[in-house]
Amino acid sequence: MTKKIWAEFITKCMKTVLHGLRFLTFLFGCALLPSCQWLDLARDQPKAPVGSLPKAMTTDAYRLNPGDKLEITVWHEENLHSEVLVLPDGTVSFPLVGHVPAARKTTEELVALLRERLSKYIPNPEVNIRLLAAEGNNIYVVGEVAHPGAINMTRPTDVMQALGMAGGLTQFAKRNSIHILRRDAEGHATSIPFEYGDVEGGDNIESNILLQSGDTIVVP
Repeated sequence: MTKKIWAEFITKCMKTVLHGLRFLTFLFGCALLPSCQWLDLARDQPKAPVGSLPKAMTTDAYRLNPGDKLEITVWHEENLHSEVLVLPDGTVSFPLVGHVPAARKTTEELVALLRERLSKYIPNPEVNIRLLAAEGNNIYVVGEVAHPGAINMTRPTDVMQALGMAGGLTQFAKRNSIHILRRDAEGHATSIPFEYGDVEGGDNIESNILLQSGDTIVVP
């Protein structure tokens, strides 16, 4: 009788263990399912042609800003080698040519301008410019975010990324009333609407634009 009871006890224990293993297998499968679905979704997405990427995914050549640090050299001219800072008025100072406008120009455009100015003193000057630090490439996030303030962009940054770098929205933020304030080279300001809730849900993603230096994200 004792052996029979002991056998029944062992059988029940084995059944319990098997049920537990089946349950763990079920949980493990559930955990993997979302990631597998995301991988399948990404794999099935058609690739856009190179020339048809939305604005949120394209990049332009970097344009200089006040606060950026540059190294400017002229080949075979040892006295024309200088590390300069783009001044608050947007200019750089360089020997022979004095103050030259640099803000909102690419390094290639500034090279062309310096070559033109220096050609009055040096025949066919070979000018090289190296960006040492993009310390003026800042955007600003204000309002209902965890950490409002300036953000230095060391790489292309879109609106959602900037909001994440600012610590995310607070519970009081009006998620679909966000605006990006932007000024053009002439100083004219525009306001670009951004609906966080739509982009978070996968809609209207073209509004998740790449930010430009000086942009201010306002989160009411």
